[in-house]
Amino acid sequence: MTATHRSRRARLGALLGEYDVDALLVTRGVNVRYLTGLSSSNAALLVREDGSAVLATDSRYVETARRVCPDVELVERRDVAAALVPRAERPGVEAHDMSVAAYRDLGGHVVLAGRLVEAVRVVKDEEEIEALRTACDLTDRAFAGVVETIAPGMTERQIARALEIRMLELGADKPAFDSIVASGPNGSVPHHSPGDRPVERGDLITMDFGALHDGYHADMTRTVALGPVADWQRELYELVGAAQRAGLEAAVPGAALADVDAAARDVIASAGHGGHFEHGLGHGVGLEIHEDPFMRPSGAGRLEDRVPITVEPGVYLPGRGGVRIEDTLVTRTGGPELLTRTTKELLVL
Repeated sequence: MTATHRSRRARLGALLGEYDVDALLVTRGVNVRYLTGLSSSNAALLVREDGSAVLATDSRYVETARRVCPDVELVERRDVAAALVPRAERPGVEAHDMSVAAYRDLGGHVVLAGRLVEAVRVVKDEEEIEALRTACDLTDRAFAGVVETIAPGMTERQIARALEIRMLELGADKPAFDSIVASGPNGSVPHHSPGDRPVERGDLITMDFGALHDGYHADMTRTVALGPVADWQRELYELVGAAQRAGLEAAVPGAALADVDAAARDVIASAGHGGHFEHGLGHGVGLEIHEDPFMRPSGAGRLEDRVPITVEPGVYLPGRGGVRIEDTLVTRTGGPELLTRTTKELLVL
C-alpha cells in the first residue's frame, strides 16, 4: 500500500498551508500507521507541505519500518519527536495527543495544531472499506453461530466470551473492543459490562460487539428475546427499529450530522421516550472504534461520501431493560452500503 500511504501524506500536506506551519509532527500511533503502515509503540512522522516525510522510531521497529514503508526517510532514535522537530522551520504538533511535558521538552519551537490527520481519515479509500467489510462479515458470522446456542442459565460473560472466541476462530485479529452483553434489567445500561447474571426466559438480551481485521473495527448491536416476549418488549423493539430505519435513510452524503441524529431521535421522542435515549446516534469507525464524525444533537459538520459510520439508536428503561439496534454502514451517493447484514427482525430464542 505504499502508493496509498503516499497519497494520504499528500492530502495531509495540502492542508498545512491553512495552519501557518510548514510541516506536521504526527505522534499519535494510529495516525502514524494511517500515513505509513507502521504499527509501533514509539514512532513519529514529520510530514511536509509537499507530502514528503521523515519517520523516526527506535531499534525495535527499524527493520519493520524499512520493510513496510521503504519510500520514507528513516531516522533511528529513541526520542522520536526531538529527532524530527529540527527538520522543519515551523512544525505543527498534534495538540490533542502531546502532553504538556512533551511540549515543554521541545522548547516551545512548535505550533499547536488541530486534528488534521483525523480530518483526512474521515473519508475512507476502497482498501479501508474492504477491510471494514471483512471485519463486519466476521462479526455477522460470529453472531449467527453463537445466537443459536444461547439458552437459559448461560451467563452474560459466557455469551460475550462465546462471541469473541467465534470471531477469532473465523479469522479476526481480535475483538474490536470489549464486548457488551446486557440481559434483562441490565439492558437499561447502554455500556453494561457482562457479568455473572444468568439469562432467563422473558429476558431481552443486547449484544454489542465486533471483529478487528487488519486494523479496522466492526461494530454491531443486536437485541434478541429469550421468549416469551411481553407486549412492552415487542413495542420497544419496534420503536427502536423504526428509529434506526429513519437514521439509516437520513445518513446520506451532504446531510448535517445533527439532522441525521434528529431523524432517529425524533421518532423515539414522539413515542414519549426522549429521556430514555441520551447517547449520540452514531460515530465513525475505522482504525479506531470511535472516530470522526460523531452524530449527536450538538454535532457540527456534514457527512461526505465514503464515510463508514454506525447508526445505533436505543431506548433504556431503568429497572426493566432496553433495546439497541446498530449497524455499520458506508455512506454512498447512491444510498448507504450496509456492512453488517444480520437480520434486524426480533429473534425469539
